[in-house]
Amino acid sequence: MVSKGKEERLAQRRYWEDQLKQRLSELNDKGLASDKVTKDTTVRKLRAKIRETDERLKVIETKDQKVVEMAKAKAEKLAAPKVKKSGKKKAAEDKPAESKRQQKKKKKKESKDKA
Repeated sequence: MVSKGKEERLAQRRYWEDQLKQRLSELNDKGLASDKVTKDTTVRKLRAKIRETDERLKVIETKDQKVVEMAKAKAEKLAAPKVKKSGKKKAAEDKPAESKRQQKKKKKKESKDKA
């Protein structure tokens, strides 16, 4: 199972760097040239693991930054004064709630009374 935490990834990175240092020291003790050292499969594999871990750390860091930004935006939104919207709801609250049918009946009744 892949570890997702920042601390675990940092520990993995330290581990791979230590492994790489050990391998490089072994190869230097053998007296290999620098071009042979860079072509060594174990060294290439260890450097790839370090790059992979660095990429994951970057992703974790951007995720953490996004969480911080979202929390900041939420705090700003909560701190801002609430703006009351004036619109249809307010107008509907002011006048009594009569259905169209009741309004028609009322008009009809008024017209009968006038006549």
